[in-house]
Amino acid sequence: MMEEERKYEVDDGWALPELTAAAPEGGGVRELPPVTLVATYFDTVDLRLARAGVSLRHREGDALPWTVKLPTDTPGVRHEISRPGASGAPPSDLVELVTVVHRGAPLAPAAVVRTVRRAYEVHDDAGAVLAEVVDDDVTALDADGATTAAFREVEVERKACDRDLLDRIGALLRESGARDGGFVPKHVRALGAAAEGEPDLVAPAGLPADPTAGEVVTEALRREVRRLVAHDPLLRLRAPVGDDDTAVHQMRVACRRMRSDLKTFRRLVRPGWARRLRDELKWLADALGAARDAEVLRERLRRTAVADPLNPLDPAAVDRLDAVLAERQEAALAAVDEAVRSDRYRALVDALVLAAGAPRLTRRAAAPARDVLPRLVARPWRRLAGAPGRPGSVAALAQDGPDEQWHTVRKDGKQARSAVTAVAPVLGGDAAKLARKLARVQDLLGEHQDAAVAAETWRDVADTRPDDHDLAVTAGRLLERERATVRRVRAEFPGAWRRASRRRRTAWLR
Repeated sequence: MMEEERKYEVDDGWALPELTAAAPEGGGVRELPPVTLVATYFDTVDLRLARAGVSLRHREGDALPWTVKLPTDTPGVRHEISRPGASGAPPSDLVELVTVVHRGAPLAPAAVVRTVRRAYEVHDDAGAVLAEVVDDDVTALDADGATTAAFREVEVERKACDRDLLDRIGALLRESGARDGGFVPKHVRALGAAAEGEPDLVAPAGLPADPTAGEVVTEALRREVRRLVAHDPLLRLRAPVGDDDTAVHQMRVACRRMRSDLKTFRRLVRPGWARRLRDELKWLADALGAARDAEVLRERLRRTAVADPLNPLDPAAVDRLDAVLAERQEAALAAVDEAVRSDRYRALVDALVLAAGAPRLTRRAAAPARDVLPRLVARPWRRLAGAPGRPGSVAALAQDGPDEQWHTVRKDGKQARSAVTAVAPVLGGDAAKLARKLARVQDLLGEHQDAAVAAETWRDVADTRPDDHDLAVTAGRLLERERATVRRVRAEFPGAWRRASRRRRTAWLR
């Protein structure tokens, strides 16, 4: 579940204002009996979880006493995952959930936080809780029970309301003397300065006005390492990332882009170091690939099946096709689960964290980015554009050529697009425009590959069930729709490529 809250700092003598004014018409405020909460927070010796904005705690008296909280890109919003279990060792699945943060280091009690809580529920006219306001007196204790910190804070947690209600409550609190408190968790305040240090994973921070080539490569690596690490817990939870996205997809994208950038900018990074990292990223990408392919096929099946409402397909046969894909997806996800639980994966994450902090760069990386990068990006671009005699290049593509040839162009296109995207923030102008046009080219090539693979899949599934006549008919009709998509993409591609490859847009590569 998602938790959204706002924090406020208050003095010891502060008094909670009347909150009824913030409630909707007919609603009110319900005061709950005060409670004392005792939470034990677990972390590594060097407080890796706290520094990364992650927490793992056991809180006495809760129905689900074990809780992990994970940060999101939105301040004040966190993923909250709770489990049952006795005090002592944390549940193994929660320990696995934060693998990319602790990376195998042992977890032990790091802080005990005792909170005397006075809670107030803001509700509507039907009694439904819209928001909860809590006034907390917090005491932090060391292993011997001695007090190490004490403070008071107010939290407003969103329940079933929009943010306007949170704004109204916040205005009342500030008028009464409360101060915006940021989003520092209780246990971080209790642990002190060490818990507020920089996380092990160095985040992308933007580029200076005139960066070196190495700074551009470093920023690109940091961006993709962060993408992979942020989506690892969501993959383990099998939680959706968005309406039409998944953690499997995002982690696979991160692997692919890092491998591509390490290849494109290989003259700027130590070859042995980059080669080992690329090999391990390929291992992970391959593990993610089957699961991602099944995701794409299942989504495509449902979309293609309803593409022509005037000519519907047999829904039962579509369900049987989907059942086959679901079995494949579960098997693929089981393989992914095994991979991310392995020592090999933890070693890879360790290597990526180190790479984000200080990649192994060559002397050439110290040169100005504008002097070095265009020549390096020109190589994947020339491989993609090619010449009529070079197999696998755009110049050699034929409208009636095999699907494999188009797939080869797609793979080269990914590297070219990744390279241009990495340098666009520095070179700007035509590089940024080329990146946008290449995105359209890649969308078409991706649609071509997805349709071609789907057509083969429907045929293969039907071949395994020769006695299922309805499934065979449905698979055949799906196949024809996919091949129609292939023909459409091939017709649209030349125009998209012309727009991307105009001389004024690619002159900087020469």
